[in-house]
Amino acid sequence: MTSPSDSDAALSDPLRLHPRPPFPEQDQDHPGSTEAMDPRPDHGETSYRGHGQLTGRKALVTGGDSGIGRAVCLAFAREGADVVFTHLPEEATEAEETARLIRDAGRTAVPVACDIRDEQQCLALIEQTVTDLGGLDLLVNNAAYQMSQPDGIEAITTEQFDRVMKTNLYGMFWLTKAALTHMPAGSSVINTASVQGYQPSPHLLDYAMTKSAIISFTHGLAQMVADRGIRVNAVAPGPVWTPLIPATMPDPTRFGEQSPLGRPAQPAEMAPAFVFLAAEQASYITGEILNATGGTPLP
Repeated sequence: MTSPSDSDAALSDPLRLHPRPPFPEQDQDHPGSTEAMDPRPDHGETSYRGHGQLTGRKALVTGGDSGIGRAVCLAFAREGADVVFTHLPEEATEAEETARLIRDAGRTAVPVACDIRDEQQCLALIEQTVTDLGGLDLLVNNAAYQMSQPDGIEAITTEQFDRVMKTNLYGMFWLTKAALTHMPAGSSVINTASVQGYQPSPHLLDYAMTKSAIISFTHGLAQMVADRGIRVNAVAPGPVWTPLIPATMPDPTRFGEQSPLGRPAQPAEMAPAFVFLAAEQASYITGEILNATGGTPLP
């Protein structure tokens, strides 16, 4: 019989698995840098082990240069998928590291500088993906923009509002609409929602609005394309330690401590949710929101 002390050695305590706040003071300009973060985010570089769940799949991931997007690209590649991923022009250095991780897994990596606020760039991205990979069967709408405005709605400029809406909603809509014309039965669309879609923080009002809309879009589109054999789901993370945090939040030193686990997630802790929803094992799951919030209760 195994004693408690013996079994404990094989377990990872989620309370202590990754760094806990308070974190060092740090401030970055948008879009932020992974290298400059303290502690450095974990994308699964040394921990993620693939099991062939996505062998031969062809994936497009937006916002794959860093954070959750990088972790998803790494996990998809180690599960056997080839990956096209987007980044902004100013994120080219970050994108090179994501591409290296994909190629080190033995898969094709195609980084594309793309501003998904532009419809024509979105349409060109889908065509490039189909050409470069020979098809498309996994679409991850992950790219997003946020900017904290603790001084109230008056501080949210029309320019900021447009950027949040077009990045988080318009881009997702244009890409999904164009991608579906190429995606065969058995394909999967996975959107990145957020705990903010259920419990909006006042200082992230416009961002939270978009995450609520993504949840509704996921529910509705799943029903719309079910008869094509295409599944649509979303992952709703809680606080995650990514470059957006020091680049858009006024004080990241206590970030994530409000979650029941007392810390933010690392990007590596989000990637398995995307793999699960993309894999055939989830063939009867569509129209669902997989909440990964560190214990925060949601509706």
